[in-house]
Amino acid sequence: MSAVAAPLPVRLARLVRLEHTVFALPFAYVGALLSVDGWPGLATMGWITLAMVGARTLAMSLNRLVDAEVDAENPRTERRELPAGMLTRSQVLALCALSLGVYLLAVFQLEPIVRWLWPIPVAFFVVYPYLKRFTWLCHLWLGASLGLAPVGAWVAITGELPWQAWALGGAVCLWVAGFDLFYALFDREHDFVAGLHSWATRFGVRGVFVGARAMHAGVVVLLALAGAGLDADGWYWLGVAVVAALLAYEHAIVRPDDLRRLDAAFFTVNGVLSIAFLAFVALDTLA
Repeated sequence: MSAVAAPLPVRLARLVRLEHTVFALPFAYVGALLSVDGWPGLATMGWITLAMVGARTLAMSLNRLVDAEVDAENPRTERRELPAGMLTRSQVLALCALSLGVYLLAVFQLEPIVRWLWPIPVAFFVVYPYLKRFTWLCHLWLGASLGLAPVGAWVAITGELPWQAWALGGAVCLWVAGFDLFYALFDREHDFVAGLHSWATRFGVRGVFVGARAMHAGVVVLLALAGAGLDADGWYWLGVAVVAALLAYEHAIVRPDDLRRLDAAFFTVNGVLSIAFLAFVALDTLA
């Protein structure tokens, strides 16, 4: 079956890259488990899951809408669903509305404070797609958007925002921003010609590696600080060690003069990292 002939739900799932939920959702669960040092309850975890899926779908849909013309001019992205005509703007706008509705439905089942805080992630989602037109700091904004996952889950359960929650959020921010620096290498030449901004166009290939290494070192430091502040047990610290090892492996398989394994570093290693850390946090809090 061709991409155009695929059922509408399939095309919408491809639009938002549903499988990439594996990056942020596990860290929302991490924040939830650590916030109570145990199991928050099936209903609470279900609403957090629904809020995360709704929020991420909204973010990706908005990103694709705003970037449709930019994507059409880029050989790497010209076959995405909107520029290729597989979906219409009206269909994607409808998905945005549905996703926002799901997000709000879930949010209003959680702690009352999040009923006031819900616009903050939405504002991040709306602003992000425009930033590449103005600043190479767009990667950090993306990281901060996903860094809200553990912070949001924490406050949604406890109604509180201790510094440990922000340390977890900061770790996610630097993790995402660091691998997004790598991802920007795919489009470096096109972005430079098109006048778009990224860390790669500003600092070059070697600058990307320096920045990503510094950010990913910061991930380990912030996770360690959060663990110390929470008086975490051995499983948590083993999880931090695994994160450090996977980040080191990611940087070992991609070098400034050899980007052939960039896809593996971006998708496979980071997906394993988020799930592995969640598993160790679960062992720490639920055992």
